[in-house]
Amino acid sequence: MSRIKIPLPEKKDFSTEIKLRISDINYGGHMGNDAVLTIVHEARLRFLNHFHLSETNFYGQGLLMTDSAVVYKKQVFYGDKLTIDITVTELSKYGFELVYLILNIDKKEVSRVKTGLVCYDYSKKEIVPLPNLFREKFC
Repeated sequence: MSRIKIPLPEKKDFSTEIKLRISDINYGGHMGNDAVLTIVHEARLRFLNHFHLSETNFYGQGLLMTDSAVVYKKQVFYGDKLTIDITVTELSKYGFELVYLILNIDKKEVSRVKTGLVCYDYSKKEIVPLPNLFREKFC
């Protein structure tokens, strides 16, 4: 069985902490697989907000997620505090990737996630080029 591999970048561009909510917990008593994407979504919004951006106002346009990949490493439980490190990678003509490293309180790896994002003009309903202002920050 082949496994998804998400290489860890050498740097991080942003870090935030999120405490697990009861809605993040599944019937097995640990964080559900579906909760990981919700957690990185919250972390991504915080990352964008840190740079005075949002998914609906990304230098005057929007962002769409085109793909995601998750690798699970360790269980975590209700009330656990997680650290999410985010790195911008793979800048292209129309978008970029974000790599998320999720760590528990002991700094042990819980999960790795990668999301692909493209710039999108909601009024024209089409992808548009990645703004140079963003590219210059993360090249």
